[in-house]
Amino acid sequence: MRDLPQHKPVLAGTRYTGISEAGIRLEALPEGHLLHVLGAIEPSALAAELAKAGFAKSSIRKAGFRQWFVAGDERLVPASLDALAAALAGKAYVMDQSHGRVRIGVSGRSSRVLLSKGTAVDLDPSVFPEGHSAMTMVGHLSVQIVRTGDDSFELTVLRSFAESLWDDLAHMAASAEKDGA
Repeated sequence: MRDLPQHKPVLAGTRYTGISEAGIRLEALPEGHLLHVLGAIEPSALAAELAKAGFAKSSIRKAGFRQWFVAGDERLVPASLDALAAALAGKAYVMDQSHGRVRIGVSGRSSRVLLSKGTAVDLDPSVFPEGHSAMTMVGHLSVQIVRTGDDSFELTVLRSFAESLWDDLAHMAASAEKDGA
């Protein structure tokens, strides 16, 4: 009998355990679940269906016209995904993206300075408040940025680009520190 491959988080190495520079913290977030929902459903109705299907701790992030990402730290339970898909039938489609995307946390008083080195999104809290999200580029990589707190953000990137994004963020953190951020 052949052994099946085991899941290994993409940012699991010691090199990715977290970076804490003065005013900046980078951390690999748990590879829980990430669902892509497409359809004519309002976020409030989606939130109600998520709670019924066992995704109450998940957050909803706008990802485009009639598109949302549903992200959470808990591992995906197939029965919950099936229940959500059944509840959304006729209103929206749901696709599991958990295997294909990785989340990285960026926080600290200099987090906006760090991110401004890689993206053109205006991250001022008056323009980009908590809970707001944007699909954008960080350098050459397509990323979703979500403000999760006053000085904290979550970046979601395709799994195959996670190490590259991490390296870019670490380089930008060192540069932001030199700039006196």
